[in-house]
Amino acid sequence: MRETSILKKIERDRADMSGAEQKVASFILDNAHLVPNMTTGDLSRKADVSEATVIRFCKTIGIGSYKSFKLTLVKELSNTSIGVNDFSLLQSKDTPYELFNKVTHVNRGALEAAASALDKRELNKAIEALHGAGTILFYGVGGSAAAAVDGHYKFAKLGFHAMMTPDFHFMLSIASHLKKGDVFIAISTSGKTKDVLELARFAKSREATVIAITNLGKSPLYKEADITLGTPMVEHENRIGSIASKMVQMNMIDALYIGTFHKVGANVEEPYKKASETAARLKR
Repeated sequence: MRETSILKKIERDRADMSGAEQKVASFILDNAHLVPNMTTGDLSRKADVSEATVIRFCKTIGIGSYKSFKLTLVKELSNTSIGVNDFSLLQSKDTPYELFNKVTHVNRGALEAAASALDKRELNKAIEALHGAGTILFYGVGGSAAAAVDGHYKFAKLGFHAMMTPDFHFMLSIASHLKKGDVFIAISTSGKTKDVLELARFAKSREATVIAITNLGKSPLYKEADITLGTPMVEHENRIGSIASKMVQMNMIDALYIGTFHKVGANVEEPYKKASETAARLKR
């Protein structure tokens, strides 16, 4: 773990803290994986201190709020100490059940970090754009393709002309028919994937609205998009697979789907029922 990590800082500065703050520090160092899912009340009870002490502890280590501390911690845990998403996994002696618990902690923590990172105004703008769209295209490669496929299926069920294909040249042909009011949803963890960037730029040239689901801040895709649904950095680029990042992307697709369904639900209630009845009959 890097010397600049938050856990290293807590360990290094613990001796200079007050007695109550040291209790908080000790609990966090011994149970770091549990903390992202704990409230200030939970942590204060576990450390046997007041909630005010938890807040003072965060300020002592240079973080303004407990919420910001959890966001910082979950990024660190997802990237390093849990060790389920890079080749350090090969060195562990964990049982399958222990690995299951670690994966669960990583995913749960990543979702909590995503909730903290999301700009509600951008989410509202995305829902409005989708509600008024004639055509919605989803695109992602690698692990991000799973979220794109899921988005295609979900929005097609709502009656939209929605589509996803992993074939870059085919998607380019489809995107050439986009027009003002249509939506292109570009999904990329790093925001640096060339194919995704090129298609996003092409969609903008067709006057479609580009919605990006990508990492906050430094992502080139984040800067290119009309609407940015920023996700926290929860994984290294050198990883064995998209685990936490894929969970965050799928969760974002679900949020867009439910938000849009809330607006158009009355129009699709009857088709949904007809499809469900037919599917149930075919199962007999």
